[in-house]
Amino acid sequence: MQGRQIAIFAWSKNHRGFYMPALLLEDSFKEEACMKYINAKDLLPAALVKELQRYVQGGYLYVPTEQAQQKRWGEVSGYRQELQQRNHQIAEEFRNGTSMEKLAEKYFLSVSAIRKIIYQK
Repeated sequence: MQGRQIAIFAWSKNHRGFYMPALLLEDSFKEEACMKYINAKDLLPAALVKELQRYVQGGYLYVPTEQAQQKRWGEVSGYRQELQQRNHQIAEEFRNGTSMEKLAEKYFLSVSAIRKIIYQK
């Protein structure tokens, strides 16, 4: 077991007075997790900050993106495009005579997965 403690659990009081378990992360782990926190006072009008403080004080609040602006899985990282290129390559190799079994072995996929890739619309 490593000697470095990454996270600890603590009890945090919410706006209704109930104690809830909270996960507290070390600062270095927060950076690794690519979490970007912004102080509400630096971004929002004072009246809105005051209203938010009625619900959350000293905690983190996640604000999700709008449905219309959300990106599909893999679009941000580029992995979706990598998979499309791989699948195109698999279909091309099959058209050039490589068997499904050989393709499954080469790409570390099942024959069933290769079949789906080849016959997808």
